[in-house]
Amino acid sequence: MIENTESITAKICSFIRAYHSNYEKNKIFDDYLAYELMGKEEYEEIGQLIEHNYNKNLFDVAYNFSSNKIKETLNEYFSPIPLSRAAFAERELAIFAWDRGECQYVICGAGMDTFAFRNTNEKIKIFEIDHPDTQKYKLEKIKKLEWNIPKNVKYVAVDFSKDDMMEELIKNGFDIIAPSFFTILGVTYYLTLNTFEETIKKISSISSFGSKLIFDFPDNTTFNKNVANRVKVLANITASLGEPMEYGYSISEIENALNRHSFLIDEHSTPKKIQKRFFNNRTDGQSAYENIHFILAKKSTNYNESYYLNI
Repeated sequence: MIENTESITAKICSFIRAYHSNYEKNKIFDDYLAYELMGKEEYEEIGQLIEHNYNKNLFDVAYNFSSNKIKETLNEYFSPIPLSRAAFAERELAIFAWDRGECQYVICGAGMDTFAFRNTNEKIKIFEIDHPDTQKYKLEKIKKLEWNIPKNVKYVAVDFSKDDMMEELIKNGFDIIAPSFFTILGVTYYLTLNTFEETIKKISSISSFGSKLIFDFPDNTTFNKNVANRVKVLANITASLGEPMEYGYSISEIENALNRHSFLIDEHSTPKKIQKRFFNNRTDGQSAYENIHFILAKKSTNYNESYYLNI
């Protein structure tokens, strides 16, 4: 199963959403609450980390990072993946919710996601899943900001070393019959396919017919010697931060893993499709990563009744 703790790369993703919302007029994805939730000090910490070539020891509370010094780096290496995948996921969720009327949205590894406070559709019941420490940290920030947690939001703390994510969801009111929409974003880069497939299996076990799953993944060109230079650069950066990207999958491996657990690919967004949808005609230097794909999968059979017999 996937384990989530607050990491440097997760903070960088939060920073990217905040920075993009603050500075970019032509927005790919507007997370206008990201800066507030992140907070000025943490925002500055990540901005300085990037400006200082990822040296964690140079943070100075009296210093403000220079936007001009990091903008090019952000647009080439950091921003394209998290911005486009968030835009893709939330657009598909909106379509799903419109079609179903009411639905459940499960954010696996929610981190500092702000959808619960940006959402205006009260018919979407939101479940945020994360490691207890990360979730506690987030809830403390929310309390400090005096944000009111919407009634349709549940925070589900899961320690994957001892907890079953599906059991915890059900304990917190997840309806195994209701249409559900799951997202798993930004985690496949660090997992073997077998580990990721175990999560697909768990999700399938409580998903009703027609429920959907979205995730992004690096393909099997990721570690080829002829891969695009920025793919190598990003891998080196995350490795230097203690979070090496070690895996890439073929689309056939992904498709087979999904099919084994009753999911069919509803949409496969290749790098070319992502480029056309989110980055064509941009002037800020952002473009789709050459090795990153988005998958929207649909549950093709009804829920697994054997699961309930065991709980």
